[in-house]
Amino acid sequence: WPDVMISTAPRSEFCSNLRLASSWMKQFGRKGGKVYGLMGRLKRILLWVLGVYITIPFLVKLCPSIQAKLVFLNFVRLPYFIDLKRPQDHGLNHTYNFYLQPETGVNIGVWHTVPDQMWKEAQGKDREWYDSTFKSPYPVMLYLHGNAGTSLLGYHVVTFDYRGWGDSDGSPSESGMTSDALFLYQWLKERVGSKPLNVWGHSLGTGVATNLVRRLCDRGMPPNSLVLESPFTNIREEAKSHPFSMVYRYLPGFEWFFLDTISANDIRFASDENVDHISCPLLILHAEDDSVVPFHLGKKLYNIASQSKSLSGHKLQFIPFPVSLAYKHKFIYRSPELPHILSDFLGTTHPHA
Repeated sequence: WPDVMISTAPRSEFCSNLRLASSWMKQFGRKGGKVYGLMGRLKRILLWVLGVYITIPFLVKLCPSIQAKLVFLNFVRLPYFIDLKRPQDHGLNHTYNFYLQPETGVNIGVWHTVPDQMWKEAQGKDREWYDSTFKSPYPVMLYLHGNAGTSLLGYHVVTFDYRGWGDSDGSPSESGMTSDALFLYQWLKERVGSKPLNVWGHSLGTGVATNLVRRLCDRGMPPNSLVLESPFTNIREEAKSHPFSMVYRYLPGFEWFFLDTISANDIRFASDENVDHISCPLLILHAEDDSVVPFHLGKKLYNIASQSKSLSGHKLQFIPFPVSLAYKHKFIYRSPELPHILSDFLGTTHPHA
């Protein structure tokens, strides 16, 4: 009798418990299926990411033109829908847009921004008027890629898009960019005469600037001064330190895959070599919180320049901007001390209208 009595519970309660157990098993099965499904998707995503990670270095090595595009980034245009023919639409109401032809089949877009003190007079004026303003007492700055904030410092600022950038024709290359800069410098020199003509380079433009000024000095016609904002030593060291390289920096063969490919494209921007051939005053500006071109590269370039025999007897200055100012890579022009730094360095007082 006791062996026959398995449970004293009513059959209805037993059936209820059975239904609950069955329901729980179904729910567990559904949840377990979801978990396994999610894990499967994550696994596929990770495999895809790993595949892309491994493929990119080989693509770059097999197609060096990809690396050139990553260096120049001329295909990145922000904001995208911008009419470069109308600088006044972007707050530059004392800027004139025009085009020059450094060589057959290549037209480059140029902006001439007159000093801020002349903005009222500049309204509605044509290119002839803008060209005539080079005779004014304001110094002239050839600006190689960067913001137009320097117009507030009392300078004529002439900047342009290298071939392949903006609405300029052609494809970018180090030699082509340097040729464009040399052409525009000579064009300016014909118009400013004996007035001070200075060269300012920012970021990648510092490499173009040192290439340009080295050529000018080799010809015995140095500019009045060279200003380098956020410079690097050479493109290999900059590429190795750039945030884009972070995910591959410690990959075995990193230099062979990426840095040697840059050299294969004839891209060097060797400012560390150029400073040994520059014979004009040199000012280097760098923010300590620059995450694009690390501060230590600007400091290293200054240390190399300080040993240059060609710069001996010329003013050489390095101005760091502390992290607390948050100028980063492209906001040094906001510094209220910048006009005084330039005036002290150049030994001039900015004229006022």
